[in-house]
Parts: sequence; C-alpha cells; structure tokens
Amino acid sequence: SPFSLILIYVLKELGLSFENVPTTYEEIKTPEYLATKHPFGKIPSLNDDGFQIYETRAIARYLIKKYQGTKTSTILIPSDVQKAALVEQFISVETSYYTQPLVKLLMSKRKQGNEPDLKIADEAREELGKTLDVYEKLLEGKDYLIGEISLADIIHVPLTYYAINSVGEGDLWNKRPNVSKWVKNLNERESWKNIVTEYNLSEQISKYTKDSNK
Repeated sequence: SPFSLILIYVLKELGLSFENVPTTYEEIKTPEYLATKHPFGKIPSLNDDGFQIYETRAIARYLIKKYQGTKTSTILIPSDVQKAALVEQFISVETSYYTQPLVKLLMSKRKQGNEPDLKIADEAREELGKTLDVYEKLLEGKDYLIGEISLADIIHVPLTYYAINSVGEGDLWNKRPNVSKWVKNLNERESWKNIVTEYNLSEQISKYTKDSNK
C-alpha cells in the first residue's frame, strides 16, 4: 500500500525499528480486524506497545510527536509553532488538491480488464497539472515545501513514485523544474532508496504495469 509506505518512510527517517505485518484483503474485512485494527477495514494501522491507532496521517503525527529526535536528528514536524503550522498547511494541500486527482489518474489508467477511461484520465491530468503549477511557485528557491524536509513532503512520495514509474505520467513533474528538483530530493534520500530496494518496488511497478495492460 502506498499509504503504508508513507509510514515506513517516516519510521526509517526517525530511525525506529518496526515489524511490518502483511495483511490480505480478506483479513482486513474480518470481524476481528474491524474490531481491533481499523473499523473501516483499511490499512495501515499501528500497534505501539498496546496503543492502537489507524489512519496514515494520524499515525505519522503520533510517531513523530512521540519519537522524533530519540534515534536520529531528523525533524519532520518542527517545534517552532509557525513552521509546524506550515507543515499542517501543506498536509491539507496534499489531501485536498494533490492526492485526489493523482488517485483519480492512477485508477483511470489501471485497466483491470477494461480499456482505460481516457476522459477521466484527461480530467485528472488537467486538475493535477494545475496543482503542480502552484507547487512550482511554492517551491521557488526551496528544496522542500517548508524549506527543510518534513512530513508534508514525505506524504507525497509513494503515490508520486507509482505515477511516474508505472503509468508513464512523469512529464507532469519533470517539465516543472522546481517540482522536478523536489521529487528528486525526496527520491534520493537514503530512507526512500532503502525502501525501494527492501520492498522491491521496481518489481511491484512492473507487476502493476503488467496487470494494468491485461
């Protein structure tokens, strides 16, 4: 799950050890899972020494607030109240204007036995392009959204990686210099490179593309 990968990225940036428990579609719909992990039958969820929490962004915030600075010097939510507010601002932007059209684009390109819906794909591409035009301005003179790496950047990475590498939409990001530099900075962080290798993302991308073209 791209959303699980967000949390793995956060965990690695924080230098925390963890156990990733694979979960099947059938398992997340069982009464036990709904009662103890996620009442809406989704992933990911986290159990931290008996404390159970679900929803990606909530889990990420929890991990950062509890463990930030204990294992590494990486700061993903600054203590400065204004910088922290900017992180939250860009998380809201990601949720409202970035991920929605990106998911729509990915789903429209994934055939699943049918021809892709080109109308929906074009609409999603146009909507995402407008968002990336704004990002191009926001990233002017900056390596990251608030100027330094933060949770606001990390939550963009997995779905963007899939879009660029699996459905041939890399031009959306590559033709915008500031956006392209930002994506490159995030992809080249050791934590993400380790994830790509450890979880065989290239192989997953290949399978995703093959399935989409059936």
